[in-house]
Amino acid sequence: MLIGLVGKPNCGKSTFFKAATLADVLIANYPFATIKPNHGIAYVKIKDLAAEFGKVSNPREGFVKNGIRFVPFELIDVAGLVSGASEGKGLGNEFLNDLSNADAFIHVVDMSGETDAEGKPTKDYYPGKDIEFIEKELDLWYLGILKKVWKSFSRTIEAEKPNFAEAIAKQFSGLKVNMNDVKQVILKSGLNVERPSKWSDNEIMQFASMLRKISKPMIIAANKIDRPNGRENFELVKEEFDYPIVACFAEGELALKEADKAGLIDYIPGNKEIKINKLNEKQEKAIEEIKKVIDEFGSTGVQEILNTIIFDILKYLAIYPAGAKLSDSKGNVLPDCFLMPPGSTALDFAYRLHSDIGNNFVKAIDIRTKKAVGKDYKLKQCDGLEIMTK
Repeated sequence: MLIGLVGKPNCGKSTFFKAATLADVLIANYPFATIKPNHGIAYVKIKDLAAEFGKVSNPREGFVKNGIRFVPFELIDVAGLVSGASEGKGLGNEFLNDLSNADAFIHVVDMSGETDAEGKPTKDYYPGKDIEFIEKELDLWYLGILKKVWKSFSRTIEAEKPNFAEAIAKQFSGLKVNMNDVKQVILKSGLNVERPSKWSDNEIMQFASMLRKISKPMIIAANKIDRPNGRENFELVKEEFDYPIVACFAEGELALKEADKAGLIDYIPGNKEIKINKLNEKQEKAIEEIKKVIDEFGSTGVQEILNTIIFDILKYLAIYPAGAKLSDSKGNVLPDCFLMPPGSTALDFAYRLHSDIGNNFVKAIDIRTKKAVGKDYKLKQCDGLEIMTK
């Protein structure tokens, strides 16, 4: 699974990326600070299953802090997008190619109104314009792929009558579009898939836009919420757009993460509580300013955005391979936790562990109830399962 960070230049994407991953990236107050994409590991936050049994997990990947487990996934930060990117303007072609494998997008939007559409300093700019042009560029990206082949494609559909959803999914396979995505678009749009050659340009655009929204869902990170106009713009944007929109203070989150890493404070991402260990007067004042934002919005928003995109929008499930002793041969407690797609079964999970385990699946044991479940058992959030094989 891969989540892409999108946004105009100088909106705070790289700050968000570093706050989420603590990766060493360039953060600069000018457009196109990011040229090549940055790949890093971000984390979703769940309860540590081991705590229910009076133990603490020893993750092979990710980490545990105060009974909270952080499970990794991949995040990519790409070059800022400007109007006309779908036609190659700015770093558009590279930007869009880098995003092809993303499962969903986090759109980082500068709520301050202090940067224009190209990321240059200005005053009283309305951030809703950024959401509109990013939407438009992403839609034109999908439209461009469709229109390249539309005449021959639509004629083939009408002459040979193949499965329309399957044919479209194949055309967009490089963007991780599947048949279910296409079926949802067909159902919601009401377009006549028997005669696609008769579709107007507006109908083709409608189809491309709906396919983009369904196949690559998006959440808005309303960044720089701490700035003077940030709160007012946040309320205006929430009224205008129907995307999930979360108030965000990426710079504050990054400061907290770095202070925690240095041992100056104790901080669990997404929590309101901050324990101060050792700060000078200037540092303490900076933390107090961050706390004001957290007190108002509940958090800096970064962890909430990561959890929302994975668990609420993509509906992935965090599942533990859990034997009776909870530990592996080396004594590590619950070393693994995997993110599984929605609708996954116990058999799917067995195959995720290893093909041989899937091939020899007999049953799974729920570590909490000790009850056996079959291969068709639908996984639930934070299940712990021991897979029994032949």
